[in-house]
Amino acid sequence: MKFNNICMVGLGYIGLPTAVVFALRGVNVIGLDINHRAVDNINHGKTHIVEPGLEDALRRTVAAGHLRATTLPEAADAFLIAVPTPLVVDEHIRDPDLTFVEAAARLIAPVLKKGDLVILESTSPVGATEQMAVWLAEERPDLTFPQTHGEESDIRVAHCPERILPGHALRELVSNDRIIGGMTPLCASRARALYKLAVEGDCIETDCRTAEMAKLTENSFRDVNIAFANELSLICDRLGINVWELIRLANRHPRVNILQPGPGVGGHCIAVDPWFIVSQTPEEARIIRAAREVNNAKPEWVLTKVHQAMAEHAAGADTPARIACFGLTFKPNIDDLRESPALNIAARLTELYPGQVDVVEPFIQDLPSGLEGKTRILRASDALSACDVLVLLVDHDDFKAMPAPAGKRIIDTRGVWTGRPS
Repeated sequence: MKFNNICMVGLGYIGLPTAVVFALRGVNVIGLDINHRAVDNINHGKTHIVEPGLEDALRRTVAAGHLRATTLPEAADAFLIAVPTPLVVDEHIRDPDLTFVEAAARLIAPVLKKGDLVILESTSPVGATEQMAVWLAEERPDLTFPQTHGEESDIRVAHCPERILPGHALRELVSNDRIIGGMTPLCASRARALYKLAVEGDCIETDCRTAEMAKLTENSFRDVNIAFANELSLICDRLGINVWELIRLANRHPRVNILQPGPGVGGHCIAVDPWFIVSQTPEEARIIRAAREVNNAKPEWVLTKVHQAMAEHAAGADTPARIACFGLTFKPNIDDLRESPALNIAARLTELYPGQVDVVEPFIQDLPSGLEGKTRILRASDALSACDVLVLLVDHDDFKAMPAPAGKRIIDTRGVWTGRPS
């Protein structure tokens, strides 16, 4: 059975590039999103996110008639759901929130027909794909689903988590291997046939629970290794050792590859996904929990270093110090602020030192809501002139190209200025 058209549900950092990649291969794609402004922009060939090459590719696919966006569900042969799966966080619990997945499932259910394929791409806790199938069945009792009819079901259901690096989305969506987990083997093979229309990497079939756990495992592995680097930075600071030089030397061992420390961990994946494992298996996930706690605590350590620098300035100056935060995004050279430790640190500093904090962020035009009216965006040269304490939070290429500032108090969380070889 051919896929004459597909529907991409959710047109954010994952959904929009995915829709474009399929459309570039001549597949007719319907983009579905509740954001009217984003839908209007897309239909005019304009993006609402920053991703290299995306707007040009979007413009071409829209002009060719292979991609259009809507706020209302329409019939299609396959539905790919890429909506947020945030955490519900309070003092004692961090549980995954599947509200958006449920809403997406119930939104498309009325237009499903026999033979359709539904794929959950959103990073999800184990069992989420099966739960999505239950929600679909509740809305469409006239159709059969894998949980009750197995290989004979009317609707095929699978999970295929995204695996891309922001800033390289268009390339990695095509070249990266994909893990495709079906609720049944036929569900997996049907989903594989869809992805092979656009994916040049291997498409490996498994069951949906293993596919869900694979994505969580990948990001937890990264989080644990980052936590090791961040913990090393705390130890080295206490012992008077340059952690950047230490890591360079240790990594000369043929079987050692320590990652780089930073101000914490951000983004929609690594800072969130390990909690999905901890939530479901709290007694077993001890190292994963400990890594999350190390990385979550790193911003507080950065704030402590800023307090020390401010106190040192106050001891030798008549005027209050100004602070410049270099970078707000969660990683370099993109505009993504999701779960950004840099943004969290900057926001905390504006509360602790009102009227004394500026930010330098070349990848955003306007301050996010939490910083509006509390600070201002400066060019790097102006911040170097006006500010006394420089807090390097994101290793944007623009910052790495700058000479190391002289005569300033520097808290360099990325080793951009203080980690250079002598």
